[in-house]
Amino acid sequence: MSSSGKIFVACLALVTAGLTSAQPPVPTYIGQTKFATGQDVVPVYEGWLKNADGSFTFVFGYFNRNWKEEPVIPPGADNKLEPGAEDRGQPTYFLPRRQSFAFRVQVPKDWGQKELVWSLTAHGRTEKAFASLLPEEEITERMIMTRGGLFPGDDDPNKPPEIKILPVAAVSVSQPVNLTALVTDDGLPKPRPPRAPKPGAAPAQSNGAGARPRGGLSVTWMEYRGPAKAMFESAGPVAVANGQAATIVRFAEPGVYVLRGTASDGALSTKAEVTVNVKMK
Repeated sequence: MSSSGKIFVACLALVTAGLTSAQPPVPTYIGQTKFATGQDVVPVYEGWLKNADGSFTFVFGYFNRNWKEEPVIPPGADNKLEPGAEDRGQPTYFLPRRQSFAFRVQVPKDWGQKELVWSLTAHGRTEKAFASLLPEEEITERMIMTRGGLFPGDDDPNKPPEIKILPVAAVSVSQPVNLTALVTDDGLPKPRPPRAPKPGAAPAQSNGAGARPRGGLSVTWMEYRGPAKAMFESAGPVAVANGQAATIVRFAEPGVYVLRGTASDGALSTKAEVTVNVKMK
């Protein structure tokens, strides 16, 4: 081969190598890729609270990497806390994405430098959260009520809403079940009036995932524990009217379910739970 031919072949090899290296990575290497199913659930340690009696409370949340799949992980080898009892009231039904301040575990005043570990295994992968009493991880009830927002100060007059869920008798599979939350609040902050559109302006985009009341008092319903999906009639927050917020829920499978209602005044929120025993018809 002539010297010019050798130069051409070398240049072609360099160009080919450059094109190969410039190929986009496979989807699993792209950070923005959304996986509907098949991913694991990551437990999250949110921080600790100091109780009036000198004991402490660890607060946990979780991050379900799936955008659609809602795994059921019963207490046991795949969903446990240690040391001590494996079941400390942690979630067993995991909603998609980030769910903060999901549950609490109280430990004695002499806990010291020990760690409480929450382990979750889903799709063959185990993730762990390690809770300890590091000073920089101390949080307050106000932080939880604002879902991690900044503390507005001791002079903030707003008080969190109070919520109580009426008990539910034993029900059957597929039977519509009425859930009613009784909610009281101090009326603060005042609901924001709807903004009038500017003349000639195009309507703004809105999130169609559920109509959220503009300010005011509302209740959001979710499943906390259960063997299968609980189907709520209301996908988004339910406005409180005459001190009540109600929805309808159905169950496809028998078992014991724990449902949670979160009352929010637009700034602060509080939770309550109700246990429902579902039987076959």
